Amino acid sequence: MKLLIATRADENIKGMTDITHPVMRDYADKCNADFMVVDHEQFDCESGDGKWHYRIMLTYDLFDEYDRILWLDSDIVINKTCPNIFGVVPESKIGTIYEDKGSRKIHRRELIHQVQNEWGNVGWSRGYINTGVFVTSKMHRTIFTPHEGKFWTGFGYDDVMFGYNIHKHNFTIQELPFQFNHMSMFSEEWNGSADPFESFIIHFAGRNNRTDAEIKEVRDKIYGNQYN
Repeated sequence: MKLLIATRADENIKGMTDITHPVMRDYADKCNADFMVVDHEQFDCESGDGKWHYRIMLTYDLFDEYDRILWLDSDIVINKTCPNIFGVVPESKIGTIYEDKGSRKIHRRELIHQVQNEWGNVGWSRGYINTGVFVTSKMHRTIFTPHEGKFWTGFGYDDVMFGYNIHKHNFTIQELPFQFNHMSMFSEEWNGSADPFESFIIHFAGRNNRTDAEIKEVRDKIYGNQYN
């Protein structure tokens, strides 16, 4: 079984990735997985905001070499308590958290309906995924293709497109506990104001207005001087 942990990044966020990627590399070693930074320009889908949201489409080709792949956003700090996620998610299932909860529920459900209004009904009513922490296996490679040649370029980008494709192809999702992708929404009152430091993966989700120095402070609170 050949495993890969991959992340999307380029020189524009080097200050942040200098902080987060060393932890990811060590986590990959813990999982007996290779580590890869994907930084190519995805020329077949320009979003207009200067970001290459669909670099993750490379997954389709990566499955020529790898059996299972975990994608991590680069604005993530992995806690030292994090278990091997490949042992948590069965090979037959897609591992992700659901984001249509709490303060984001209404908006994310609207996106679920919007994409089906444009692309056709696939029976998707709830369970908005977040590809910031996203586990797939070779059997799922068809989700990493455009829908009838189309990319979703509205809000949500690959979260929306892959959510649609998962339901179109009738794949099964294993919903991960929020501790595997702790975004700010999971520290809201509806979720008991959960402490991110008690989670396995802390996701700043677009930095969440955090500076590189603040992300480093979070990392160092967990690891001390290990990465300094």
